[in-house]
Amino acid sequence: MIDQSHIRPARDRRLRLPVAAGSARALVLVTVFVCAACGLVYELELIALASYLVGDTVTQASVVLSVMVFAMGVGSLLAKRLRLVAAAAFATLEAALALIGGLSVMALYASFAWLGQSRPAMTVFAFAIGVLIGAEVPLLMTLIQRIRRQDAGGAVADLFAADYVGALAGGLAFPFLLLPLLGQLTGALVTGAVNAAAGGIIVLWLFRSDLTPRARVRVLLVNLAVLAVLATAALASGPFERAARHALYGGDVTLAAQTAVQEVVVTRGPRRLYLDGRLRLSYHEALVHPAMAGPRARVLVIAGGDGIALGEVLRYRDVRSATVVDSDGRLMRIARTDPGLALLNRHSFLDPRVHAAPADPFDWLRAHRGPYDVVLVDLPDPCLSRSAKLYSQEFFGLAARALAPGGRLAVHAPGDLWTLDATLRAAGLHTLPYAPGGPPTPGGLDLAAATPPHLHLPGVTFRPLRAPERDFPPSTLMRPRL
Repeated sequence: MIDQSHIRPARDRRLRLPVAAGSARALVLVTVFVCAACGLVYELELIALASYLVGDTVTQASVVLSVMVFAMGVGSLLAKRLRLVAAAAFATLEAALALIGGLSVMALYASFAWLGQSRPAMTVFAFAIGVLIGAEVPLLMTLIQRIRRQDAGGAVADLFAADYVGALAGGLAFPFLLLPLLGQLTGALVTGAVNAAAGGIIVLWLFRSDLTPRARVRVLLVNLAVLAVLATAALASGPFERAARHALYGGDVTLAAQTAVQEVVVTRGPRRLYLDGRLRLSYHEALVHPAMAGPRARVLVIAGGDGIALGEVLRYRDVRSATVVDSDGRLMRIARTDPGLALLNRHSFLDPRVHAAPADPFDWLRAHRGPYDVVLVDLPDPCLSRSAKLYSQEFFGLAARALAPGGRLAVHAPGDLWTLDATLRAAGLHTLPYAPGGPPTPGGLDLAAATPPHLHLPGVTFRPLRAPERDFPPSTLMRPRL
């Protein structure tokens, strides 16, 4: 609660500005830009981390966005009560937003690592951040009108233009700057510090005549306290991340890297690979060996940037060339240089027969027709929206086009096997769903070819699966345009 006893209502006295009115308005709009960018970064941080920890990107994004938009409406209504003390209220609001938004990633990570769940914490933070963001525009509208009166429509247009452009900047800065350079935790803390500084400076300098000396001291101390908390959290972020990752992954983390596409974690004791918090299980033998029973001189591995499937391929000495296509070029570099991951993939990227192509698999298949004797598709989690197009009929049509006569295509998908099988058949392929003869493999495995005589499973190591009685429609994520 803001103490209003030392702040006279803004409408009762004339505002004295340290700069001309035009410059003051420009500075307010710059502040709107910065605060909007910070607000969108908080929103994206919540969505990204919830997707990593809980899965199902679409659901997490829907929950965060809907809760936050509702909360913004609540915040706008609450701001009506603060318009008479707009300057002090705005500074306090931005300090609270910086503190809550900056610490949100650390709190969600801790909630999941030690309490086993993060959705309740995600919902609470989304609501709190939404309320604070929603209260910004009404207060800024009051402040900008204090500088120079203008029609309400023009003032709203200026504010929302700066707000939307700031949101664009924040939306682009998150995946291309903050995430790859700072990571989620430090990126959120830095964003909070920028947010607190922007709100504090604009009030303490531009609108200082709206505050009594005692109120200025309070605003200054609050902002310094927020910055101190964020700085302390940044200093503790290293030990915190190590402790949280140990609790989360159950082993010593030897590598934790954030690429432009995903988070890569390698552990030892036992040695494992996690991509976006999801364990890469040992299904690669089941994916590779049935497809390699036949001509195999030229092999294409799609979305296998960790090199584990590639390591199985290179066990066959008659393989003359193996091409790996993955959208995450940094993952392929890590797979080549990190000792832990290199052990998991048998140092496969050092083999002279290997060609690594860091490119979007969809676009790469459109430009390269092959032919390949074997195509292995190691699909990422279908809950990640960026991978949705790889489950489409068009994608498998492009993969089938890359097959040599008599070639085989093997697919592993963490999602539903029978929808995958229906999509392969809709792309014109003959299919043979199968499972290892030993322990069950998570997800689905399917062997496909353009002609059925080329489909068979080697020995008794693998067993074919019979489809359920009911029909499964193919994926309709994209319409074929072949």
